[in-house]
Amino acid sequence: MRRAILAVIAGATLLAGSACDSDADAKTEAAATVTAPTAAPTTSAPDYSASTKQVCAKLQTLYTAELRNFGTAMGKMVTYKEAKQTADAEKAEATAAGQLKAAATKIRTETATAEDPDFIVAGKVSASKLESSATDRRYFDKVKTLADLNKTVEAQFSEWLTPVAGYCKTA
Repeated sequence: MRRAILAVIAGATLLAGSACDSDADAKTEAAATVTAPTAAPTTSAPDYSASTKQVCAKLQTLYTAELRNFGTAMGKMVTYKEAKQTADAEKAEATAAGQLKAAATKIRTETATAEDPDFIVAGKVSASKLESSATDRRYFDKVKTLADLNKTVEAQFSEWLTPVAGYCKTA
């Protein structure tokens, strides 16, 4: 009889213990269900349009000043190259390189004030491309005639300015 009582007590203890464990598991699962979000939080992306528009307006002067002066210097460089006036061609090339550096500085400075971090990065990319061409000068070596200049200038501007131009199309 003693064994029977011990078996009953042991069985009751096991049942009570397992019931507590299952209650604890059920409570944990219920808590996890309650605390788990039912839908993803909705946050809208920041609106950078006003800032972008302001920066693009400032960059517009880049096209009317630095890049126009660059084109003028390039035209002079080609004219001097065709006339075999090497010293003057080199001076005009240096002036054109200076205009590219000025354009790069303006792009870097103006886009640094943008609120959109991607626009800031695009400004750095465009500025780096302009600075690289001003320093490297392979582009200048390719341009020997006005026909060369006319063929390459649009593609070259596109390569240099595409990163920032993508932000200024709709702004």
